[in-house]
Amino acid sequence: MSLASKSVGRRERNKQEKLDRITAAARELFSVHGVDEVTTQQIADKADIGTGTLFLYAKTKGELLLLVQNSSYVDALERGRAAAGTTPDVLDAVMAIVRPVVECNRTQIDNGRTYLREMLFGDPEEPHHRDALALSAETEEAIVAILQRDKNVTEAEATAQAHIISAIMFVSMAATVNIGSTVEDLLQGIRSQAEVLLDPKKSAAGR
Repeated sequence: MSLASKSVGRRERNKQEKLDRITAAARELFSVHGVDEVTTQQIADKADIGTGTLFLYAKTKGELLLLVQNSSYVDALERGRAAAGTTPDVLDAVMAIVRPVVECNRTQIDNGRTYLREMLFGDPEEPHHRDALALSAETEEAIVAILQRDKNVTEAEATAQAHIISAIMFVSMAATVNIGSTVEDLLQGIRSQAEVLLDPKKSAAGR
């Protein structure tokens, strides 16, 4: 390996190590105090870096929150896919995807709602925001794959239904009226609406 290659490799490792420290520091402070009560200086101090270095990785607290939540979202989506893979019923499998995402978002309610707001109104060209949108798209793709277990459902139909379920989940987590709702309350509401969408006859018969 050339000296140049070693230098690049070391530089990349240093960048990743700093990013890991920033993510861990922001996650801990946001979890304990909430995003609104934490300053970027506190995060930089806890990560043992300068604020100038911090801003190379994220320019605002909103971007830092996206960084933190995206990391948790990746793990949640992985758990959901694994659970859905062993769940034969379509609606149950969809909810297996939804559950860990909702649980992840509601770990700290204000942070979760702020994350959704950043996703909706943030700069789509900002890397952490772009990652958040990509994760949302991956979630819908996972739901599409489940819905297409039913051979009577076309890809276009599954894509539209998955988009609606994603919107239901998003609104349920973000709505002010649901601030006091538990994870189980939210999941029940999402499931009821998804059932009407996926199997209206069965839903009507259950009423």
